[in-house]
Amino acid sequence: MANITPESGQSNWRTQAYIVGAAIGSLLGLASAYMYTRAAEEDTERFGRPKRVQTGDLLGLGLALLAIMRQVAELGKTPDKKK
Repeated sequence: MANITPESGQSNWRTQAYIVGAAIGSLLGLASAYMYTRAAEEDTERFGRPKRVQTGDLLGLGLALLAIMRQVAELGKTPDKKK
């Protein structure tokens, strides 16, 4: 993959970063939805209905996603600005 940085001399590095991010996010979202529906179908076959998603599970998932977003944001900082 091309190096997407402001120093690469490309005037449209932001646009490229947005496009790459959107593509990766779409693929990850699609894969996650596929795995979720597959697991829900297995529960439906086994128990007659899918398992209800617990609020605590959603909160944990949300916190994990925030941590991942923070890690991605840290990738854009120079080494001397990182903690």
